[in-house]
Amino acid sequence: MLKNKNIILGVCGSIAAYKSAFLVRLLVKAGANVKVILTPDGANFITPLTLATLSKNPVYTQYFEKETGVWSNHVELGLWADLIIIAPISANTLAKLANGICDNLLTAVYLSAKCSVYVAPAMDLDMWKHETTQQNIDKITSFGNIVIAPESGELASGLFGEGRMAEPEEIVSFLDNSIKKSMPFYGKTVMVSAGPTYEAIDPVRFIGNHSSGKMGFAIADEFAKLGADVTLIAGPSTQKANQNLKRIDIISAQDMLNACSSIFDNTDITVMCAAVADYKPKVVSVQKIKKQENNLTLELEKTTDILASLGKNKKPHQILVGFALETNDEENYAKGKLEKKNLDLVILNSLNDKGAGFKSDTNKITIFNKALEKTVFDMKSKTEVAKDICEAILKIIK
Repeated sequence: MLKNKNIILGVCGSIAAYKSAFLVRLLVKAGANVKVILTPDGANFITPLTLATLSKNPVYTQYFEKETGVWSNHVELGLWADLIIIAPISANTLAKLANGICDNLLTAVYLSAKCSVYVAPAMDLDMWKHETTQQNIDKITSFGNIVIAPESGELASGLFGEGRMAEPEEIVSFLDNSIKKSMPFYGKTVMVSAGPTYEAIDPVRFIGNHSSGKMGFAIADEFAKLGADVTLIAGPSTQKANQNLKRIDIISAQDMLNACSSIFDNTDITVMCAAVADYKPKVVSVQKIKKQENNLTLELEKTTDILASLGKNKKPHQILVGFALETNDEENYAKGKLEKKNLDLVILNSLNDKGAGFKSDTNKITIFNKALEKTVFDMKSKTEVAKDICEAILKIIK
């Protein structure tokens, strides 16, 4: 959830500022772009050099540099941020946010920001429990700010109780989950199939196709990015998922049928993008077939139609999406698949469109819904096509 997010980390005057170094490292490791604003008191506890090195960005400490006259544009910083996390936030800065006091760069950026703001308090037990502090907490949460509650434990004063800043790992997890909950597919379980299947002839040979799995992987990644709990069932492919999701690797059509059938009942949305073999060898040789005769005849038998099988067992709340890769009479075949297999959407792509289909990084699709309404899309990258498909599914949910 944090990948490519622009994050401003505010660091205030607290002994817990040492944890900010670990927090910056974790945010960067999660793929976020991090800029740190260090208050004057915060600089007493941790150096700008440490935070700049870990964030790979200059650290902002004041409105402008007296020596150079370089100005830190608080409005620009506030608008750059996808989220702001102030960790640690001291009782002093907490009071400033609650009352609109703007006497340093961090508070100026806070007042300029349009994004979500998270705060992780750190202070001594009595300061945290004080009625004024609790009133300030209530006040900033009424503004829509989100508090990551302090933990109980040993404090710098020697007392034991509430006031310890949450651990960096817990803060990152909190941010990740908070963003996920705001995503359109949060709470939805999604199954995506991708790639080819290989149907064995003997221990070294198989019948397969040219599918790379790129389209299916892009769809799975996009669903995960939009907050869904995704299971990717992948045939033989060199592709790697960019998002955090569950992956089940299979080889044959029967493997894919078994995997899909085992989890389909518990999915809200299924997108069958895999290029599953329609036929397989009736007999698989136990030993490698030797090259002896001029001709080799293979008897093939149909594989189970996975999409039709899922459509037959589909419950009213489930959404089932299929793909139709065609070479002729394309729209009629796609609409026929939509109706026969009880699909909610069918995604048509044609091998006649240059740049679409197997192995390419681009695709050109047409989507038909249950009412047989057609939406045609231009040639796009498969990442952008995945966004169009997710948007089409979102319209059904809404």
